[in-house]
Amino acid sequence: MVLCRFLHFTVVLMLFGAWVFKPLLLGRSNAFDQPLLRVTRLLAAVALLSGVGWLLLITASMAGSWDAAFDPSTLGLVLGSTFFGQVWRWHLLLNALLVALLLTPWRSCAPLRLGLASLLLATLAPVGHGAMLDGLQGQLLILNQLVHLTCVGSWLGGLMLLVMILRQPAGLAINPILRRFSAVGYGVVAGLLITGLINVRVLTGQFWPTPLLSGFALILLIKVMLVAVMLGLALFNRLRVKDCEQRLATLRLSVIIEWLLGIGAVAAVSLLGTMPPMIAG
Repeated sequence: MVLCRFLHFTVVLMLFGAWVFKPLLLGRSNAFDQPLLRVTRLLAAVALLSGVGWLLLITASMAGSWDAAFDPSTLGLVLGSTFFGQVWRWHLLLNALLVALLLTPWRSCAPLRLGLASLLLATLAPVGHGAMLDGLQGQLLILNQLVHLTCVGSWLGGLMLLVMILRQPAGLAINPILRRFSAVGYGVVAGLLITGLINVRVLTGQFWPTPLLSGFALILLIKVMLVAVMLGLALFNRLRVKDCEQRLATLRLSVIIEWLLGIGAVAAVSLLGTMPPMIAG
């Protein structure tokens, strides 16, 4: 379940973020249209397969039997009678539509691609801890989770696109691209940190869960440390943006490491989503 959640969250986040940052970094240039299309087709297909796998695992877990995961009546019951299922049937439909879109001539329609990717991301917000509260408080928690996922997806997908650009610059001016990425990145990181702190406070009743080195709190600490190293690398690259053309290989390695650390943070979140939060008192 953790592996499936990790894989699905990662590919959906990168799909969304890559399409958000494409016009911000490259404007109307079509230099990376074909490579990005190939990557996003693969990501959308993996998202659909892992999304179906997630549904099967949830069904088996609820029914207490692996056989139930492939029983149409049990699957229908999960999809129709549980909150997860009601959200997930729309999520899978959006995912299937996105895969179909990327195989048609309409794949070049950027607003349609981004619209489907945004809805796909939005239907991840009520899954897991986002659905643990009822009423207005629950709705606000889901909204906060949506903003958090939007910020994480933008950063992670933007880094993936930046890695693609740095691997094959193709005569592009790297300095202004990095400046545009940094300018948007400030807002993204601020949103990520604020919404993350709100999530911790609401889910645990504390500004930080205790004891620090066990269970939920330990995995959360690992996630925060990974994000902190990412921020350090981002700040280092921002301070040295003026000589980026002369140190392209070092810059590329740094951005790849930052991207991999982000994927590691998503892995930690995937594990957190399967653990009960440590409620104060």
